[in-house]
Amino acid sequence: MSERWTTAVLDTALPGGWAVARSSQGFLCNAQGVLFERDWLKQQPLDVLAEHGIGHFDGQPVYLLELRSPDTPDDCRWQGLRQFMLEGDFQVYRMLGYAAQIGTWAREHRFCGSCGGAMQQVHGERAMHCARCELRSYPRISPSMIVLVTRGDEVLLARSPRFVPGVYSTLAGFAEPGESAEDCLRREVMEEVQVSVRNIQYIGSQCWPFPHSMMLGFHAEYASGDIVPQLDEIEDAQWFHIDALPALPAGRSIARHLIDLYVARRSGLPEPVLPG
Repeated sequence: MSERWTTAVLDTALPGGWAVARSSQGFLCNAQGVLFERDWLKQQPLDVLAEHGIGHFDGQPVYLLELRSPDTPDDCRWQGLRQFMLEGDFQVYRMLGYAAQIGTWAREHRFCGSCGGAMQQVHGERAMHCARCELRSYPRISPSMIVLVTRGDEVLLARSPRFVPGVYSTLAGFAEPGESAEDCLRREVMEEVQVSVRNIQYIGSQCWPFPHSMMLGFHAEYASGDIVPQLDEIEDAQWFHIDALPALPAGRSIARHLIDLYVARRSGLPEPVLPG
């Protein structure tokens, strides 16, 4: 089955197509959804910072309007990206996740990071170009690891002060320059809970557009150490039996997939599929 959403660099000089609008408040939507006729949307009193052609949805071209301010047309409202992730059409969320990353990049690269000159979109390429010093900037992707540490029928879960109350999740962190994903995993687990791991197994990856991460998912077995939560980063961390788990992350997240996959394998249940 062909995918409903595919990315592409589209010429903004072409007429027609669909458009999504994004501001600091999320994405514009109404009773019909988040896709608007592009020509209609561009006629609204919106303060457009940048426009990018981002791909095709159900075969139709889609453009992003990145806005300076959350001006709201009649009968419309704003909805955050996380809410789209938690409910509704996952293909729509994938499209909006990509749009969010392009919008963040467009907003943060209006001016050259080398000489301060104005940046211009490169025709036919997802890049911004500085004519003054010839610097080209491309959308940023930040690799990070996320790992479920296991010990037989127990899993090590932790909660950050930023989590919804009661929710525990896997450990995660961004890769440093010069690190492999495995080096990053070992370092982050040690930093966050003072535990050593072994038998690292790669599971899968997921784009995490909050704002521009690529999450590399792993399982790893406990090797040694007692849990000591990292100050200011980890509010609590515990071993949980797979039959007595706490509140867990959203079902469409790779964090939840790592947990559900391990529980399925230990329990002899069908293995879940990572949304993607």
